[in-house]
Amino acid sequence: MKYSDFSWDFREADTKRFTHCYHSYPAMMIPQIAERLLVKYGMNSKILFDPYCGTGTSLVEANLKNIHAIGTDINPLARLIAKAKTTLINTQLLDLYLKDFNDFAFQFRFGITRNYSVVLPQFSNIDFWFNKRAQHKLAIIKSFIDNIKDDHVRMFFLVAFSETIRESSLTKKSEFKLVRIQKEKRDNFDPDSFGIFLSKLSRNKNGLLEYEKAKENVATSAIHSFNTVNYIPDSKIADHSMDIILTSPPYGDSRTTVAYGQYSRLSNQWMGIENANRIDELLMGGKKKNHPYSINSFILNDTIEKIAQTDEKRAKEVFSFFVDYKKSIDNVSKKLKPRKYACYVVGNRTVKSVQIPMDEITKEFFEMNDFRHVETIIRNIPNKRMPSKNSPSNVVGDKSTTMKHEYIVVMQKK
Repeated sequence: MKYSDFSWDFREADTKRFTHCYHSYPAMMIPQIAERLLVKYGMNSKILFDPYCGTGTSLVEANLKNIHAIGTDINPLARLIAKAKTTLINTQLLDLYLKDFNDFAFQFRFGITRNYSVVLPQFSNIDFWFNKRAQHKLAIIKSFIDNIKDDHVRMFFLVAFSETIRESSLTKKSEFKLVRIQKEKRDNFDPDSFGIFLSKLSRNKNGLLEYEKAKENVATSAIHSFNTVNYIPDSKIADHSMDIILTSPPYGDSRTTVAYGQYSRLSNQWMGIENANRIDELLMGGKKKNHPYSINSFILNDTIEKIAQTDEKRAKEVFSFFVDYKKSIDNVSKKLKPRKYACYVVGNRTVKSVQIPMDEITKEFFEMNDFRHVETIIRNIPNKRMPSKNSPSNVVGDKSTTMKHEYIVVMQKK
């Protein structure tokens, strides 16, 4: 059964409640979808698995319902945010550090301390993306964070710091990809990094307090970095052990679809993550596979052939993503208990004017793993932060409409 249901649009819903307010991120699943799916398909569940957890939307919602959760993601920034969003902190200790930083920042913002020595990070193109004023202020903030003794408090501060990095950079803030602002704006750009950071800390603390008040249970989350395309270690997640799988996977490779790697790069570099500029290569479809197409899927192969008629290179990129996507579903499927549900929130993107039916392909991949299709719910995307138009051919003026709908694909293991 496949149908449209406007009640899943959540046009007026507060999508930034609880710790969901912590950090922006590309193509986030809104919490109301996760909550409703848990009510409908996760009753009496003890543990949830999200194989592409991103910043942890499903994990937070599971924990609020006293369901333990396990999430995996390759991106270090995503894991940091997800862990912070699902971690309660001693608020008295947090308040002490917040007061210390307020005092610390006051001295610098008003010129009381002028000769504070900091070490700037060394990474490629730092001067391209940050002017010297911003670099110095960010390095001062980072020096304070590095001296925080409590791991949970330091993590809380790092999440706010990550957003401050982005807002202090010479990037267009309306873009997830790394695009530099115009020269006339760069020349006079002098962000109030201390003020931005304090604002993020205050907002996040309010979200934390709201989450703490709502979470009257002991449910926890564990976030791992292994790649579900390659393997899922039994030591972390045993076969047939999960009560529900709830996730929103990437809709395509990160380089050409949603720029997870580019969006995260500057934060990961400031936080000392090795190979931060290679995240996209590690994500699904990051490395191209050669033809011939070998997946036994008529829907997928027909789609690839249509794209290949226009652009063989793009066809290979799309195929490479779905090779990895199928491997991941094969591995993920083993972890679910019999008769339990897998809920995948996907989008049907367009490549070279060919719409890719990812909902049907997802359904077919799960059916290959002995699942039955329960339903596919089509919802409008009223607030998703994606461009309404893109250029499929890279020809100036040639525009096509991007995704306006999501598809909630629900499968049940036999």
